Amino acid sequence: MTMNMNINLAYGSGRLPIQLPSDRTTVIEPGYVTGIARDREFQALTDALCNPIAHAPLRDSVTRTDTVAILICDITRAIPTARILPPLLSELERAGVPDQNIVILNATGTHRINSDDELRAMVGAEIFARLRVENHECHDQTAHQLLGVTRGGRSVRVDSRLLDASVRIMTGFIEPHFFAGFSGGPKMIVPGLASLDTIMQMHDAALIGQANARWGITHGNPLWQELRDAVDLVFAARPAVNFNYNITLNRDLDITGIFCGELDASHDAGCAFAREVAMQRVSEPFDIVVTSNSGYPLDLNLYQTVKGMSAAAQVVKQDGAIVVASECREGFPAHGKYRALLAKGSTPDEWLHMIHAHDFAQHDQWQVQMQAQIQKKAQVYLYTDGLTAEDVRSAQITPIRSVENTVMNLLAERGKNSRVCVLPEGPQTIPYVGH
Repeated sequence: MTMNMNINLAYGSGRLPIQLPSDRTTVIEPGYVTGIARDREFQALTDALCNPIAHAPLRDSVTRTDTVAILICDITRAIPTARILPPLLSELERAGVPDQNIVILNATGTHRINSDDELRAMVGAEIFARLRVENHECHDQTAHQLLGVTRGGRSVRVDSRLLDASVRIMTGFIEPHFFAGFSGGPKMIVPGLASLDTIMQMHDAALIGQANARWGITHGNPLWQELRDAVDLVFAARPAVNFNYNITLNRDLDITGIFCGELDASHDAGCAFAREVAMQRVSEPFDIVVTSNSGYPLDLNLYQTVKGMSAAAQVVKQDGAIVVASECREGFPAHGKYRALLAKGSTPDEWLHMIHAHDFAQHDQWQVQMQAQIQKKAQVYLYTDGLTAEDVRSAQITPIRSVENTVMNLLAERGKNSRVCVLPEGPQTIPYVGH
């Protein structure tokens, strides 16, 4: 008699339990690294700021007359900003920088503006009351300055508040990213604080469609190189201190690594660490891949859920099946053009034909392009509480009421030799086929 294994998928703010046959199921999770104890975090972060990679200590790099812009991730990212800011602010205080010279910029990219309540929760009530915490707004063209063009000919406009600062500190966390290679580092500036037209150009169909624009690759990734070129234009626009302050996290949101200092050197070190932990090799692809979208806040909406689909697509067979569990408490979401673009086609080929049409440029087209590429490879099924079955079908995805039953039916349809892979933490684990 086949034994079942118990698996808990990250889902919303909790877990979704499922049972699958142990003899046909492979579970792939990121390597677990024990995090820094919470009562030691402040000192560990301070030590890293005082001993940065290829850069002078932060307190020795700034003066009391400097103006400081601190970039933070928006509400869609599960980073403990309220825990990493206090050591940073203490270092600035030791350097004599007054509070009125500091602005915290919420790097929203094209995402929605975050409310005051959300910002307060993100940075902590004391910091929110003490400092200016402001949203980036990519649609406000007057709030950005044109700096030039990249080697690829893409124009670069970024938030004027960043350019006005004499010290720029990029906080963030490093994890694999489905077309930029890894998050963190320069992505906090572009797309984080870029204008909509710049973000559109940096996410155009030509770049997204490149073979090396994928998980785990920065060097040799043409999209990443364009982002770096854009950031170089920012750095050249005004002499300033540019300081990277990135972390890595485990599934419990404990800090597992601190990588700060010069942008490229510190980010490369963090990527190497994240690659070792998050990227897991398998010997052959699977008939069925079950994935989450890493739970809240990454599974806020269907737009973000494409990342979980993409992680699964790395190890699913051609014409296989991807089963996704994602809460989607904010729906598609309501902002942006993702849903409207999906409605313009009824097949992945129709979406790709639209996106690759001459002079086509629409907000969120990159996510539809990624989704189309995935759905050309595999049938996608979605378990969610935040969308109706009709909503899910309108995205050309099959709605399901049970992950477990769906997988068992798919295994039966595909025969006794079919196998299933499960990614309980979603895109926190990036599997790949290799030998």
